[in-house]
Amino acid sequence: MGVLASLFRRDPRRATVDAAYARIVARAREPAFYTGWGVPDTVDGRFELLALHAFLVLHRLRGQGAAASDFAQALFDTLFADMDRGLREMGAGDLGVGRHVKDMAKAFYGRITVYERGLVDDKALVAGLGRNLFGTVEPTEPLLASAADYLKRQVAALQAQPLTRLLAGEVDFAPMADG
Repeated sequence: MGVLASLFRRDPRRATVDAAYARIVARAREPAFYTGWGVPDTVDGRFELLALHAFLVLHRLRGQGAAASDFAQALFDTLFADMDRGLREMGAGDLGVGRHVKDMAKAFYGRITVYERGLVDDKALVAGLGRNLFGTVEPTEPLLASAADYLKRQVAALQAQPLTRLLAGEVDFAPMADG
């Protein structure tokens, strides 16, 4: 295959990455997060929920070999391409978009660090969720405990899923609440 042909070749992984990303977005947009939990229904609140659910999937893919690593990178790239597109739709100028996306990526990496630490330290998890997910609102202790439980249940549910399903774009989150 020539160089020119390779430029127009469709990435066979694109559809599966898009499917996985669509499931992440669908879960992050569940009304219960905004109405039941009180996560602010703002650009920041939506970013936080998207970051949380992207973290969950990326956490599951970590350390699972080259195919999972490649898929995780493609998923990350899709996430930030979508953020770039969203900023442009909101009217951010070309010069500002790059800076905003860079700031969002830095914030996302911070969330990953906080949530990874929180998976082994309950106090750190509750503090991180309160600071990040709820941001400008003051969640109750039971709500923070519920959010921490939710995150841990999602980690377990994704861990129980075969890697082949995840790499096929079939991300199945656990139900919102126990039971």
